[in-house]
Amino acid sequence: MSRSFRLSVLDQGPIAEGGNGGQALRQIVDLAKVAEAAGYHRYWIAEHHATPGLASASPDVLLGAVGMATSRIRLGTGGVMLPHYSAFKTAETFSMLSGMFPGRIDLGVGRAPGSDGLTAFALQRDRRDRAPDDFPEQLAEMIAYLDDTMPAKHAFAALGRTLPGRPEKPEPWLLGSSEDSAAWAGELGLPYCIADFINPGAAPLAPDYRLGFTPNAHRSHDRPYVMVAVWAICAETEAEAQRLAASSKMLFRLLHRGQLIAVPSPDTAVRFLEAEPERASASRSRRMVLGTPAMVRAGLEAVAMEYQADEIMVVNILYDHEARRRSYAMLAEAFGLTASAVVAA
Repeated sequence: MSRSFRLSVLDQGPIAEGGNGGQALRQIVDLAKVAEAAGYHRYWIAEHHATPGLASASPDVLLGAVGMATSRIRLGTGGVMLPHYSAFKTAETFSMLSGMFPGRIDLGVGRAPGSDGLTAFALQRDRRDRAPDDFPEQLAEMIAYLDDTMPAKHAFAALGRTLPGRPEKPEPWLLGSSEDSAAWAGELGLPYCIADFINPGAAPLAPDYRLGFTPNAHRSHDRPYVMVAVWAICAETEAEAQRLAASSKMLFRLLHRGQLIAVPSPDTAVRFLEAEPERASASRSRRMVLGTPAMVRAGLEAVAMEYQADEIMVVNILYDHEARRRSYAMLAEAFGLTASAVVAA
């Protein structure tokens, strides 16, 4: 028995070998327009730093461009890596975006650095010491600004009222793939996005989150809301989908060795993978839902049932931008999406 769920898009801004970052950034805006026209519910942009294969270093900047190029689809971040930033500055930035694009902005935040340790250190303003691991406190502070619920005696109590986009505000989300994130999302009454494409064994997090969920009067969701980010590629044939997926498989294989590259062509990647078969001792592989539109629909429906998900967010990294456009368009058609399906969260 299938489960009804919304369908959305996560874009990591892939940079193709032989291409450049500017081209990849413009393609992010283009894919957002494709997603809106196809009827996807929301479009999120990831955050990665110092990565030659991914251009999305500042998703908040990109949201301004994407917001101007679209009119209905919800927009957000998957996510802002909050440990790099001031909680107040993040609240201000997304308040501005909410004021510009009312009722459309999601503020997805995560704990991971989106980079290696050296790059994370370079992102710090104060480098006398490593930044403290105080993500729960940062998250609570950011939400207090957005909701204007800072304790009256707090030194920053008045700052929430100064956010420039009011009365509009973003919808905060927590991203994660661990027990900690499930607990924090539930405790704060936040909608929760689980990164299945990072941890394919994360399904037990969903019931843990639901069990610990505390409704929050400031949230638009008064019940647990689970979105699952899943790796998926559609093509005319299963063989073609497998060929397209070779690019990301090579990218991840080299990433695990500490080698960062731009996204290779499928032909280059196929030759690499044939010459270097994966070792049996390799770390657990990512779940990839690949094939024809009918096959991918069935695969995503199975994932939705596994998590009892309210929403599935599809992510992939492909060498060819046109192949990504086709993949998302075919998937939307397989699910019967229409542009009129875009509604408020």
